[in-house]
Amino acid sequence: MNSLLQDIRYSVRMMLKNRGFTAVVLLTMALGIGANVAIFSVVNNTLLSTLPYKEPDRLVYVWSKLARGNQNRSTASLPDYQDWVSQSQVFEVSSCYTYNLYNLVSPQQDPEQVRGSQVAANFFQVLGVEPAVGRSFQPQEERDRLVILSDGLWRRRYGADRNVVGQSILMNGENYTVVGVMPQGFSFPSSEVQLWTTFATIHGEGPALTGNRKARNYRVIARLKPGATVEAAQAEMNTVARRLEQQYPDSNGGVGANVMTMHEQVVGDIRPTLLVLQGVVTFVLLIACANVANLLLALTSSREREMAIRTALGATRARMVRQLLTESVLLSLVGGGLGLLLALWGVSALGRLGLGSLVPVETIHLDARLLIFAALVSLVTGVIFGLAPALQASKINLNETLKEGGRGTAGSARARRAQALLVVSEVALTMVLLVGAGLMLRSFMYLLDVNPGYNPDNLMTLHMAVPQAKYKEGDRLNVLYAQVRERVGGLPGVRDVAIAESRPPGGLQRNLDFLIQGQAEAAGGQSLRAASVTVSDNYFSTLGVPLVKGRYFGPADKKGAPEVAVISETMARRFFADVDPLGQRIKLANAKADAPWFNIVGVVADVKYRGLDADAGPTMYFSAEQTPPPGAYLLIRTTTEPTGIVPAVRGAIRSLDAELPLSNIKTMQQLLEESVSQSRFATVLIGIFAAVALVLASVGIYGVISYSISQRTSEVGIRMALGAQMKDILRLFVAQGVRLAVLGVGIGLLAAFAMTRIITSLLYQVSAIDPLTYIVTALVLALVAVAASYIPARRATKVHPMTALRQQ
Repeated sequence: MNSLLQDIRYSVRMMLKNRGFTAVVLLTMALGIGANVAIFSVVNNTLLSTLPYKEPDRLVYVWSKLARGNQNRSTASLPDYQDWVSQSQVFEVSSCYTYNLYNLVSPQQDPEQVRGSQVAANFFQVLGVEPAVGRSFQPQEERDRLVILSDGLWRRRYGADRNVVGQSILMNGENYTVVGVMPQGFSFPSSEVQLWTTFATIHGEGPALTGNRKARNYRVIARLKPGATVEAAQAEMNTVARRLEQQYPDSNGGVGANVMTMHEQVVGDIRPTLLVLQGVVTFVLLIACANVANLLLALTSSREREMAIRTALGATRARMVRQLLTESVLLSLVGGGLGLLLALWGVSALGRLGLGSLVPVETIHLDARLLIFAALVSLVTGVIFGLAPALQASKINLNETLKEGGRGTAGSARARRAQALLVVSEVALTMVLLVGAGLMLRSFMYLLDVNPGYNPDNLMTLHMAVPQAKYKEGDRLNVLYAQVRERVGGLPGVRDVAIAESRPPGGLQRNLDFLIQGQAEAAGGQSLRAASVTVSDNYFSTLGVPLVKGRYFGPADKKGAPEVAVISETMARRFFADVDPLGQRIKLANAKADAPWFNIVGVVADVKYRGLDADAGPTMYFSAEQTPPPGAYLLIRTTTEPTGIVPAVRGAIRSLDAELPLSNIKTMQQLLEESVSQSRFATVLIGIFAAVALVLASVGIYGVISYSISQRTSEVGIRMALGAQMKDILRLFVAQGVRLAVLGVGIGLLAAFAMTRIITSLLYQVSAIDPLTYIVTALVLALVAVAASYIPARRATKVHPMTALRQQ
């Protein structure tokens, strides 16, 4: 212990003696370790942490698996859910839920629309979580209008008043009794959900859980029995699904079941991005280690006489290696401490870069696992970058080093070879990162260049939730929509106002089965399927969706007139490839026998409803004037900046009905930016880390050439005394740096070819082996290497021959 303390005291003295060197090393390590800790904090919080439910490893999702369209995570129908529960033995308890929007209306408060979830009575039992205030739903209350509030909604709207439990609140024009408040932090199934209700509004006075087998609108969660595995559950559900397929070929043909852990469901989409980023910052740390090792090699070369003297006095090689490793580990631990502070700032910076749209940044915090990770990374990197210089410095030729004028030529040669190897490694790792960043950048540029199918400029969107109980009679809903369009359309700066059931690029609300008159149903008894949107007659002109064939909806397409539909290009191409779609008739497969057939009157361009990187699937549009949707988005085309009209729009709608809450108020440009947030986040972050790696690699090349020049000053003097020109000296050292860079680039290209396939899932319209990206990044790295070599080489040409010879 005494010798260790002695090593630490000596290391501190060396750090203080070489302040400039220490500052550079600490900054480099803080950057490398800080980046790793920041990304690991997100990985730890998202991928490694357990879900905040009772025995979360036993929680699973059960999805419908549709052969048509290769959909592995489709929602289930209520009858299928019932059969899954009754015919399976592997689940301890199962439940289901769906989403809904609720208008909250109360005295002395503005109306508010919140996202909620309608759940089966045993929903909270499956999760193993009970309300912090009040109680959960009871099985016999399936048809009662009851609500449980989230902690956030309870505090924000009801002032955390415990007496709200047992009271009635007005939601969607109906009275609901509050029976409980969930614990702080509970947000299942998503952070947007602020309340939970029973299925009462879906089933009314009918049986608690019934429905159409083709109406797949429910998500199913279950808790496995103790000892049961996901594999066993999947095998059992495969058997149940095959049985239902035989019993109900019309609705369940080609319908299987897919069991997946709840953890995989929650983190599956973000996992590839986070793992790629963790790999990227690991590369940055390795490059930082190589850089610091280079600096240590240069420093220890100047301490050869010190090492020789200590050897002559009896110090063993192991003792000197321990001393040098103590210095490097101490540097790394201090750098790690600074890196931890940098990581805490980095997490908030990641939030500003767009991480918040992927994971809840506010839940990321410093915990024991993060501290242990930071300590281990610091310790390991200290050994990694300190071991090679320590071994090199402790390998002493005693006679050569101690004799008069000895300059440790052999040691310097070994140091140069070690430095060259480190620089080649730096360049190779940097090449991999640059190629990855280049591929991500090209992918993102292609994504931004995608035509969304409409004109997003000067377009404001907002959601208007309509109380169904208040507007369910007669034509009241149609009248309201007409008044809203007229009132808002008359505001200064407003050019047009349209009504739509859904808006791009936030995704479609419904995928519906349909039939084509005169055509047999698809193979296996399956009906056809397409996304469905109900829109006003001016929707396409307001949004700027081009007409391909036929016509848009018109004023004549009103209630009582023959039912009409407009379809997308993809729907026309997929289902009407051999016939003219105009004049064809379609009908919703789940509709009643006497439901009308819709005459197709137009074909419009595809609209990217599910995001710019998703294919535009088949879409059918129906007239809002003929079948008004229960809630609607307003799409407002303006002649000026659209955000400026929001107060006027609020006032206009409030003048019609003060109980109509407005939500999701965003411009179309904002929505488009949000739709590419994950790609932007990954691209920006990988680009930043690749730039850091490029700087570190250039510093490494610069350091090697500078060290080489310092060791060969006499040689430079002799060459110049014998007539060498400046260009010869430049060529000598620049060529040395370029050789290292070319070797590193070659190795890096091979590594990139093998490793960039990992990011294939993050790329759009770009191959992981895109030749242009590889060529451009190789040229950039080569130019940087030339510049990094030229600067110290230029300095070497200014050495006076006589000065250099005197040093000899």
